[in-house]
Amino acid sequence: MAPMTSTSPTPRPSSLAPEIAARLKRSADGLLPAIAQQYDTGEVLMLGWMDDEALHRTLTTGRCTYWSRSRREYWVKGDTSGHVQHVKSVALDCDGDTVLVKVDQVGAACHTGDRTCFDADVLLADAPAGRAARQ
Repeated sequence: MAPMTSTSPTPRPSSLAPEIAARLKRSADGLLPAIAQQYDTGEVLMLGWMDDEALHRTLTTGRCTYWSRSRREYWVKGDTSGHVQHVKSVALDCDGDTVLVKVDQVGAACHTGDRTCFDADVLLADAPAGRAARQ
């Protein structure tokens, strides 16, 4: 991943409040990771990418909007699949380089049809406490 910087230009125009935009540390391509988490269970659902405008849309519409790096366009989660993310809260992390969006997920969060994007490929599960600490 590209290093985060606070001076990276935002390539697309945005209506994001300047006081919020000034706090963001974006990647070289103007993006920041957005973690979607189920608001009531704490289940981590997915990671998407937002630029300033996607964050603005998420904050103002109550639906998660992401920037597709492959298609180079905005997408609102659930517009085509029906698997909508209703926004409950949005928080910026202490470094200003990641947002946590707590949502009420309707249906699957992953494009594969899994509940989360982290269901299918578990690399380590139930590690002994000492083992996990050494890694």
